[in-house]
Amino acid sequence: MTPPPPGILLVSCYELGHQPMGLAMPMGFLARAGYEAETLDLAVERFDRKRVAGKWFVGISVPMHTALRLGVHAARHVREISPEAHICFYGLYGSLNKDYLLGHGVDSVLGGEYEEALVERIRMIDRQRAGGCTAPSAVDDRPAAGSGSDPVLARLSFPRPRRDRLPALTRYARLEMDGGERTVGYTETSRGCLHGCLHCPIPPVYAGRFFVIPERIVLDDVRRMVSCGARHITFGDPDFLNGPRHSMNVVRAMHLEHPRLTFDITTKIEHILRHRDLFPELTELGCVFVVSAVESLSDRVLHHLDKGHSRADISEALDLLAASDIPMRPSLLPFTPWSTLDDYLSLLEFVEERKMVDQVDPIQYSIRLLVPPGSSLLSKPDTRDWLGPLDEAALTYRWSHPDPRMDALHAEIGSIVERATACDEDPCITFGHIHTAARTRAGRRAPAPYVPLNRRTPRLTESWFC
Repeated sequence: MTPPPPGILLVSCYELGHQPMGLAMPMGFLARAGYEAETLDLAVERFDRKRVAGKWFVGISVPMHTALRLGVHAARHVREISPEAHICFYGLYGSLNKDYLLGHGVDSVLGGEYEEALVERIRMIDRQRAGGCTAPSAVDDRPAAGSGSDPVLARLSFPRPRRDRLPALTRYARLEMDGGERTVGYTETSRGCLHGCLHCPIPPVYAGRFFVIPERIVLDDVRRMVSCGARHITFGDPDFLNGPRHSMNVVRAMHLEHPRLTFDITTKIEHILRHRDLFPELTELGCVFVVSAVESLSDRVLHHLDKGHSRADISEALDLLAASDIPMRPSLLPFTPWSTLDDYLSLLEFVEERKMVDQVDPIQYSIRLLVPPGSSLLSKPDTRDWLGPLDEAALTYRWSHPDPRMDALHAEIGSIVERATACDEDPCITFGHIHTAARTRAGRRAPAPYVPLNRRTPRLTESWFC
């Protein structure tokens, strides 16, 4: 006889095109505690009412803003289908938006190193159900947990992530390299961050702390993904070089076991400079690109964001990576209250002069500063000079640029990128459209037409970053 489906459902909405760690790791913790759960990844699966029906606990993973907005929409459907279910939002953007969530039908919010707390929440509800309490409002500590207790910042005993109930790796982003594509796996060697960039969602939650995932757990996770077809690994740590000894030990051991496996990492500009001696070895170990949060080439903007690097540092970091034959794929933040139209044009000219057009995903030219309710920017005295009201539905504060041309340009660039993405346009052609739009806004002559390059640097097929 087929056993009834478990009463627990974990939902992911979006994790940058990767098989979600926000499902795999909690599933490992639940399995160790003796709980079975179903999963639903709305990035690649349709919302399935049958999977929601009858659930007494629904956890929704919200590691980023896009996931949060989709998660709020999903939670409304969950409440309609299973009105007695306890709905818990967990992850980075849950903590930042806890007040809104708890005021709009969410029963609890967990952030930071949340997995043990998630298991304990499920265990508590399960005990109360056994005692005859079924409604979410009957959970006796709901006001305390639901009032947005501080994020959990305690070291965890990690089990191995459980991926057997997740959609296949082939349904997610792939690596484009050498004229072909590779199946990609996604894992982490650490969580949190040592740094305090003011626009980043991590510092308000982790307060300058980071936590390593044991080497054996990471390597076992990689081994299982390789057995499922992965030929490339994305290390999704907020900063791979926060703990360089640990992360390097992981990739050294990974290379010994899987010598043909390639990988990519994310790290700060200042870490590229500080740990410059590591990059020749990273090349040998299989690193094919580095993501780094360049954000801006304006020292004024970088100061406002407290990025910890300068324009000169960016150039030096690019030279260091190029010497090791590792391309940088920068993430950018060109639209802030402090950025100017000249800054935008300078960025485009820099990219062209450094022959980086193929290394920058066009979406990066459209990224605008996001200020969620928990942002560190809210503590800066000058923020009130430019910040508008909180848009609860959008889960962010509004702001307008003092130069109306910048807001108009942002809207135009967004449309250009959206059209280009829909037709898989060559990034060099898209860059030409973006450069023309920016120069037109500045009253300058359009640049010469751009032609596609015959080469493509390694890239993931999913280029959205927020």
